[in-house]
Amino acid sequence: MRPLLFDGGISMIYAILAAVLVAVDQIVKYLVMTNIALGEHVPFLPYLLDLTYVTNTGAAFSIFSEHTWALALVSLAMSVVLALALWKGLFKHPFGKLALTLLLAGAVGNLIDRAFRGFVVDMFNVLFMDFAVFNVADICVVAGGIAAGIYYLLLMDKLEPRKEAGHDGADAEG
Repeated sequence: MRPLLFDGGISMIYAILAAVLVAVDQIVKYLVMTNIALGEHVPFLPYLLDLTYVTNTGAAFSIFSEHTWALALVSLAMSVVLALALWKGLFKHPFGKLALTLLLAGAVGNLIDRAFRGFVVDMFNVLFMDFAVFNVADICVVAGGIAAGIYYLLLMDKLEPRKEAGHDGADAEG
């Protein structure tokens, strides 16, 4: 008998990947909070990226910053929906499962911050353009969202197994 985790189409590798990504997100946030003063910058990739410790009570670009609790509820709901989508095998192909895994890791990473800190810790500051400071969970959400969009719009019809029409003896030709 297979373990419950494997029932419904999710394989252990996607659960491990999501857990590793959440752990990386939380470790990076912890290191930033303990080694960089709030609002301070530390060079990371010269001319490209600084580590800048900022907090964000809102979503991307600080929208809805007065509604951290609502964003936490949305993150929780999305985490449950994404976990169920993986568990139930919404996407059969590994690329589709990877997209859902990235989205789940990002949602959980930022949910942890909102639930336990009341804000999200951000640290990656792009130097060559004016852009919001972001974190590992945000990278997961953006990469997962792009991958899920590409998969759903361009690849799903080619990569997902098709369900056979009813087998009642009638065929499509009449």
